[in-house]
Amino acid sequence: MRVVVVGASGNVGTAVLRRLAQDSTVTSVVAVARRVPQDRPPPSYDVATWVACDIGADDAAGQVVVALADAFAGADAVVHLAWALQPTHDRARLLATNVVGTHRVVRAAVRAGVPHLVVASSVGAYSPSRDEVPRDETWPTDGVPSSQYSVDKAAVETLLDRAEAQTSLVVARVRPALVFQRDAGHEIARYFLGPLVPGRVLDGRVPVLPWPRGVRVQAVHADDLADAFREAVVRQVRGGFNVAGPGVLRGPDVAALVSAGRLREVPAGLARAAVSAGWRARVVPVGPGWLDLGTSAPVLDTTRAERELDWRPRFTGAQALHEVVRGIADGSGTASPPLRARGA
Repeated sequence: MRVVVVGASGNVGTAVLRRLAQDSTVTSVVAVARRVPQDRPPPSYDVATWVACDIGADDAAGQVVVALADAFAGADAVVHLAWALQPTHDRARLLATNVVGTHRVVRAAVRAGVPHLVVASSVGAYSPSRDEVPRDETWPTDGVPSSQYSVDKAAVETLLDRAEAQTSLVVARVRPALVFQRDAGHEIARYFLGPLVPGRVLDGRVPVLPWPRGVRVQAVHADDLADAFREAVVRQVRGGFNVAGPGVLRGPDVAALVSAGRLREVPAGLARAAVSAGWRARVVPVGPGWLDLGTSAPVLDTTRAERELDWRPRFTGAQALHEVVRGIADGSGTASPPLRARGA
């Protein structure tokens, strides 16, 4: 199989390339990214032929779609992973990469005659569900209106619905929980903690962890998620697939890793006001919409992935969290531009 991976240099893309490098079924890989590894790519980036393309670039002439279609030529499947989390204060730029960029990937896939598109969606695409009942892929994908991230993920789901209705493209949507691995430590710290919080403080040195009441999340290790993407590609499936490691993470689970179990719950409204003020002052890199997701995103039922992809996670959500916390403390990364380690 010939597979093209768009957004191949980030957290998930790195894991997908690592998985494809071990796969005899996949005979050719093209990796598309805004910033590509320089010189001779190290393992596992060397499994791919790299193509530089910014899917969210200003492009009145339509050259991005042409460039993508050229990269997609002859592909049996395209895996679309590219997504921008920053800068959160530049709404137009996020829309350009996340929604317009995805539309361009779809148009290029149709233009190149690609039969199968596998897209990284998210638990964030789902409508709110504040109870603990696991929700399967039939739960509505209307998003959480107060979260930019969720609104864009929901918009992409609608875009993919339209593509399936109007073209012959077969589309799979992989909807993971939070995705963690050790090598993404520096990237995740940069996106979510910012420069004012040194990563080493998470190495059990936090005096007490303030935890917004009602926040609970799931996590999946990037390598387990990469397995799901591989199976979706090789099996040529369509539709949505929830992917999450076993377990639901709450305040005590996080406190056990970063503050020796010391935890103080705070009202969700107070936490939201504090994050919002910090974000407006540009000292906190993410807005309060992420807290809203943490209190309202549904618990994922992964039965379909287990049944139709034969997917079996090797890591629990807590183990994936432990890895990334260690990676943040160590400033871990890779040779990829987005994942480059602290000080590299």
